[in-house]
Amino acid sequence: MQTIARALEGRTALITGGGSGIGLACARHLARDGATVTLAGRSEDKLRQAAATLAADLVSGAEVRVIACDVTDEAAVEAAVRHASGSRGLDIAVANAGGGAAGSVLTTSVEEWRFAVEVNLTGTFLTLKHAGKAMACGGAIVAVSSIAGVLTHRFMSAYCASKAGLEMLVRCAADELGGLGVRVNAVRPGLVPTDLATPLTADATVVDDYLDQMPLARLGSTDDIAAAVRWLAGPESSWVTGQCIAIDGGHSLRRGPRIDPMVGNLLGSDVLASIRPR
Repeated sequence: MQTIARALEGRTALITGGGSGIGLACARHLARDGATVTLAGRSEDKLRQAAATLAADLVSGAEVRVIACDVTDEAAVEAAVRHASGSRGLDIAVANAGGGAAGSVLTTSVEEWRFAVEVNLTGTFLTLKHAGKAMACGGAIVAVSSIAGVLTHRFMSAYCASKAGLEMLVRCAADELGGLGVRVNAVRPGLVPTDLATPLTADATVVDDYLDQMPLARLGSTDDIAAAVRWLAGPESSWVTGQCIAIDGGHSLRRGPRIDPMVGNLLGSDVLASIRPR
């Protein structure tokens, strides 16, 4: 019987946004269990540095590959899936690439809106589309959502809407692809210190408000999220699909965070004033 420690031996995995943060942690967890992982992201230099940091964690038979990829470019996503699949197909895909900017719904530009939707929702769609095609013998797709997909975040409307759309996409895809043996799930992280979250974690007032909304009252780690992704990607969750699992210290039991201090520091007090009652 195959042991859990080698449960992914011989399997191939693609991780978008794999050069740092949650994506890199996911790659580490998958590689430790024997998977051949391909890191995809916009900067090939960053990806190569990330791959080098994984070298000490590789088990016999595992391998790390890299490929530059903008997830909003369908041809680039298709090429990344092909690169990760090699000659035997793809077993696991982690749609982790994401981004967004803060701003009032009254002042957010169309360009800012489109950026969040293109990266978070369209990028996940393209990853799911081409990864699903490559999973001829079944497989597992895991998307990375956010508590912003289910809890309002003032001044993050584009990001919230894109993550809410991602979660419905996951549910629809799981319903459609189950007959092909492809499972589609998502994780919903709370606040985790990463490069993307630096504006939030750098503001002590904002962090304190996040912690006030968490029954477990601590920030998450990239390993907290990666462990859940690893479980959803592996054989232990073979009867799980269409789910979005909150990994957030219980934050989603309460209200969304108040990030007004961060927004004021980044964008100026006039942004806050624009939505105060007259």
